[in-house]
Amino acid sequence: MSFQEKNITASFVIFTLILGFYLARVLQMVQSESFNLTNMVRLWGIVIVLGIVVTIIGTILTHIGSGIIEAIKTGEEPVIEDIQDERDRLIDLRGTKVAYLVSSIGVFLSMLTFAFGQPALVMFSLLILSGLVAQIISDISRLVLYRRGV
Repeated sequence: MSFQEKNITASFVIFTLILGFYLARVLQMVQSESFNLTNMVRLWGIVIVLGIVVTIIGTILTHIGSGIIEAIKTGEEPVIEDIQDERDRLIDLRGTKVAYLVSSIGVFLSMLTFAFGQPALVMFSLLILSGLVAQIISDISRLVLYRRGV
């Protein structure tokens, strides 16, 4: 796996776990009738901090772990090549395009729920959800493009 693929895989796993946590907490709040502004703002803060901190730590641990495994397999010092060529930039741009598309659809649907009379809390919750889903789908598209060799 290339350096970029390792980063994307780490991001995909982390944001999938964060999405699972977010959906579980929202479902729990809805079932216990504690879906209110205070609880949701706290959850949004947790999700944002998790997204930043866990992504940094997860990426570092992924590279350390893969370096150790490579060193054990080959018996040599692992070489980290963080060089982006034209193909890497093209794949990144295509992934970003997919993320923007999914995010735009999510924003549109969020605004639509507000236009149909749902509270603003629902709209903002759907905005966070669409951002997480956009990141995950973007990571999937980037991984597929790397595997295809585009």
